[in-house]
Amino acid sequence: MRTRAVVLSGGILFLVIVASIILEEMTLLHVGDRAPEFSAVAQNGERVRLSDFLGRKNILLYFYPKDYTDGCTQQACTIRDSFPALSRLDAIVLGVNPDDAGTHQMFSSSYNLPYLLLSDPEKTVIRAYGAGWLGGALPWTKRVTYVIDKEGIIRAVIHHEINIGGHVQDALLSLEQLQSR
Repeated sequence: MRTRAVVLSGGILFLVIVASIILEEMTLLHVGDRAPEFSAVAQNGERVRLSDFLGRKNILLYFYPKDYTDGCTQQACTIRDSFPALSRLDAIVLGVNPDDAGTHQMFSSSYNLPYLLLSDPEKTVIRAYGAGWLGGALPWTKRVTYVIDKEGIIRAVIHHEINIGGHVQDALLSLEQLQSR
C-alpha cells in the first residue's frame, strides 16, 4: 500500500513538472510574432527602445536571471566571444534582466561585454516577452533569447535553461538564415 502511494505521488509530481514546462513554453512569444516595443535604461544610462534599431539592425534580445551568477556570467561571456560573428551578421545584442543599471555597468565592465544590458526592475519588458516564470508570478527570469529581424518580426525563440551555449549557436544559425534571404 505504501509503495503504491509513493509511485502515485511520483507520477503526480512528474505530471506537474511536465505541465509546468509546457505552460512555460506557451507563455513565450512565437516565431512570426511582431516583437513588442519596449523602452529600458542601459548600463550607460541611455534609454533604449526596440524602435531605435528597426530598419537598421537585426536584434539578439536575450533575457537572463541575474548578473554575476555562474550560468549568467557564462552566457554573457559566450555572447561576448561570439560578438564579432554576430556583428558580421548585422545584429546588435541587448541583454535584459531586473538588475539595476549600476549593477549592469559593473558586470559589463568586469567581463568586457561589448553590448548593452538593459535594466527592467518593473519587469515590463520581461512580461511583454513572456520571459517571467509562471507568467511573471515568480520572481525569476527565464533564460530565453529572441532573434528579431530588421522589420521587428521574431525569427527565432531559443529557450534553454541548462544548455547555455546553445543560445548563441541557435541565434547564429537563425541570423545566417536571415542573411541568405
